[in-house]
Amino acid sequence: MDSVLPEELISVSMEVCPDTSPNLNFRAWLLRAQNDDGGWGFHPGAESRVEPTCWSLRALTAPGPANSLEEAPVADGLRFLTSAQLPDGSWPSTTKQHTGCWVTSLACWVLRDVRDEKYRTAITDGLRWVCRDWPKDSSWWQRGLRKFSPGREHLKHNDHARGWGWTPGTSSWVEPTAFALLALEGQNAEVLPSSTEKRRKLGEELLYNRMCPGGGWNCGNPEVYGVIGDPLVVPTSCALLALRAHPERPENKESLAWLERAFPNINSPGSFALARICLAAYSHKAPVGGASLNDYYARNELLRSIPVAAWIALAVSDSREWLNGNSKKKATDL
Repeated sequence: MDSVLPEELISVSMEVCPDTSPNLNFRAWLLRAQNDDGGWGFHPGAESRVEPTCWSLRALTAPGPANSLEEAPVADGLRFLTSAQLPDGSWPSTTKQHTGCWVTSLACWVLRDVRDEKYRTAITDGLRWVCRDWPKDSSWWQRGLRKFSPGREHLKHNDHARGWGWTPGTSSWVEPTAFALLALEGQNAEVLPSSTEKRRKLGEELLYNRMCPGGGWNCGNPEVYGVIGDPLVVPTSCALLALRAHPERPENKESLAWLERAFPNINSPGSFALARICLAAYSHKAPVGGASLNDYYARNELLRSIPVAAWIALAVSDSREWLNGNSKKKATDL
């Protein structure tokens, strides 16, 4: 696929305001980047993978003025996504793999808003796999071993809090835990496993326990061998999105304040987009300053990554229905 945005798609201003203009441009670019098998790769022309396909579908199915033109591409994308599901209900990162991973949460989250009965089984099986995937680092056996570890005095986090890992049966990390919580949110009751509430509470506890001092999150533990880690924009944005049902908690407020302070210094278009999505979800306006969409476009940093292009399309969208699971878009004919 051609990675250069066609002239007819860049005729509209790329300024952040009005927000609707970049939204149309990036959706159109995503449509051009779709592979013949219906999926998307991490870059235009790359092999179709589950993660970029999920983000592209997330952007294309979000409420917007161009959605009526996207039914066939969305149907093709959904066919690729559902065909990639493994017999145990999970999704692998690539169709060449036979073991599921964290993208199962992403797939269930995206299928949630398609609102078609034919995807109910896929979601049910996927969420069952998600809730059965327990990290081994917080098992009773591993907790017992750490009590006698020479470095136990440096372990400040709560070992009883359990989230999700990037790969099954490993360790809890902030971002896969956040995506699992998002996948469980807003689903119809009949597709949710009986352990949903337990996993949700443990996952939220894990995120709050892993928050860095002063607000924000990094990828894993906030402190390692007595050294306090620095928060990062992407894990902070993901964690706050997963925890937005608790906007009045001091941890949420503290982390939002950190994100607002960090926003003017963001130099990555992906971090820029996720931070905008997160702040908007809490009805916070993005602070003035720092790079703009025009800056990233001038440096050709917007058209290298399909997930980033999808994030920007979502970030500049006028609607937040896609995030809250209240999208009225139907796919009964897809």
